[in-house]
Amino acid sequence: MFGETPLVMVPEDASVAEIVEAMRGEPVIGVDTEGDSFHHYQEKVCLIQLSDSKQDYIVDPLAVDDLSALAEIFEDPDVVKVFHGADYDVVCMKRDFGMQTNNIFDTMLAAQFLSFPRIGLADLIGKYFGHKIDKKYQRHDWAKRPLLNEHLDYARGDTHFLLAIRDVLKHRLEAAGRTAALEEECLLVQDREWSGRTSSPDDFLRVKKSNTLDKDGLRVLRALWNYRDGQAKRMDLPAFKVIPGPILLRLAEVRPQDEEGLYEVIRRKSNLVRRHGTQLVKAVIEGLASEEPLPDRRKAGPKAERRRDAPGMDRVFSPLKNWRNATVKAKKLNPVVVLSNNQLKEIARVAPTDLPALAAVPTIRNWQVESFGEEVIAIVAEAVASHGTKSEGSAIPGRATPGRRRRRRRGPRKDGGGPES
Repeated sequence: MFGETPLVMVPEDASVAEIVEAMRGEPVIGVDTEGDSFHHYQEKVCLIQLSDSKQDYIVDPLAVDDLSALAEIFEDPDVVKVFHGADYDVVCMKRDFGMQTNNIFDTMLAAQFLSFPRIGLADLIGKYFGHKIDKKYQRHDWAKRPLLNEHLDYARGDTHFLLAIRDVLKHRLEAAGRTAALEEECLLVQDREWSGRTSSPDDFLRVKKSNTLDKDGLRVLRALWNYRDGQAKRMDLPAFKVIPGPILLRLAEVRPQDEEGLYEVIRRKSNLVRRHGTQLVKAVIEGLASEEPLPDRRKAGPKAERRRDAPGMDRVFSPLKNWRNATVKAKKLNPVVVLSNNQLKEIARVAPTDLPALAAVPTIRNWQVESFGEEVIAIVAEAVASHGTKSEGSAIPGRATPGRRRRRRRGPRKDGGGPES
């Protein structure tokens, strides 16, 4: 599958400085990373894969003390770094090594802009090279050593084809007039920051549907979260593998104060009861007795409660969504190449009356304003007029005129999203 392309291992066969010197002058480099987020409490980068026009490289960060020489490649604005699903790799390199990545070409985003029905890396490799990639190591514990040959083959396969795939997609993007749009998205990706595990006492609000709980439920959830987090750290496991988030939520709803009550939530003979039953009941009781103030949900956590919908928002959102769906169907586009549901909701909240106001809506891109702005403004104006919703300047009543445009958004993880809290 890799032909005559040599594989260089670091540190076994070369130093970091040596491979940086070998890649100096290369205009395009393929990049990927492998981590251990599904196996350990504190995830980390366990492999860094690189490919240039001559060789494939695998760097073992667990065996190399100093990776700082790699910053020359990652930060160089004149060297294109090709990723497939760059956002997670970019934030992990910042988190673990303080490395900024500049000049990104993301083949997954490119495939989305080209409205490919299947956008996975294995799909693109199969499409253009006829190779079937085995995904059995997709969630392998990459912190394990030694690395076997099959592990190395899987890892290098994630970058070996990227340069050639980029060449094909680049030409197709130019023909479709989507190059500028991809460049804008890639600029946003390179500015992303890590937003995963924190040490905030308000982290328990990350549990899905925690906003449905009353105050007693929230206090119980906080106590349960703290217990689970301590166990996960002790066991060196991701928290969701210790006790799933939905179980925490259900316990906070039912609030069992003895073992019989616990069995209403968790099966009597389950491993969760055997390992944690007594402590879970204890956490419920402690939570109910707690007098510690609860956080202000409007200010707490990376997934704080969303703003309330502005009056008349649904009257604007529905026609916008109908237009988006019709556009996707008529032009055979991926929905993200038009506007996402969250973006439509933001537009409906603000009800912009002109293109500058639309451009100021949070998360809206320049390419979206240029491609669809006039249509969006016309739909908003019609919805406002037909339903008698007043619009002052560029906002629905009760909403301030939008200020400085926010350019950054959090993107999906390459592996399809992190485990549920």
